[in-house]
Amino acid sequence: MAPATRKNLQARSRRVYGQNLLTAPDAVRRLVDAAQLEPRGVVVEVGAGRGHLTAALARRCRRVIAYEVDPALAAALPAALPGGGNVTVRVADFLASAPPAEPFTVVGNIPYALTSAVVDWCLHAPGLTGATLLTQLEYARKRTGDYGRWTRLTILTWPWWDWRLAGRVPRAAFRPVPRVDGGILRLVRRPVPLVGPGRGYERFVDLGFSGVGGSLHASLSRRFDPRRVSAAFRAVRLAPDTPVGLVWPEQWLTLFRLLHAGPR
Repeated sequence: MAPATRKNLQARSRRVYGQNLLTAPDAVRRLVDAAQLEPRGVVVEVGAGRGHLTAALARRCRRVIAYEVDPALAAALPAALPGGGNVTVRVADFLASAPPAEPFTVVGNIPYALTSAVVDWCLHAPGLTGATLLTQLEYARKRTGDYGRWTRLTILTWPWWDWRLAGRVPRAAFRPVPRVDGGILRLVRRPVPLVGPGRGYERFVDLGFSGVGGSLHASLSRRFDPRRVSAAFRAVRLAPDTPVGLVWPEQWLTLFRLLHAGPR
């Protein structure tokens, strides 16, 4: 394929689908290494683009299902792939797809505008064991507590999912070059959930993030005995006026267990 044609494909992908293609070999290798793939595993790739990441994934695992919504880019993919025949290219919207029936992982350099939707898909996919997503660095840092604050989504899903920041990718590794660096976000499903089913953890977190009363302590005290809430805060070494975003996931879990250990 002529350089001019490849350049046109890049521009079209960026304009129509909002994706900055990952082209730097070192960055591709770092993303694949962060995914910790099983050689016999199945990988679903989000946004295959020109196949740089797809080819690297194909060399590391048994089977790759590569989604690329841009027909022009998808048509050019076979020429960029190794000859093992273990890649299935699907010209379709990943977000509208059904998860594989067998256990699988997700890896992708995802369009930044679709980050929340892709993460939500992953969190609700029954057979997913983990996801390694190249997002905006700010998003990856925010979701993993790297700013020293924790978001509702991270706290809400923490008993089932481990959120990790696995690295930073400079913006120069992409074409076209975006305005910000990328971050490697790792979502790993816990083999054993940290809370049992039907225990009401999600409702507990929703109450805590409701903002009623102006602090986590005040919000929880609307449903639980304020004296018990104060005792639980002391147990996890939290001041009553601690902002909700500064409470660590482990502290949330301990508060939940303490406040559900007996009569309210």
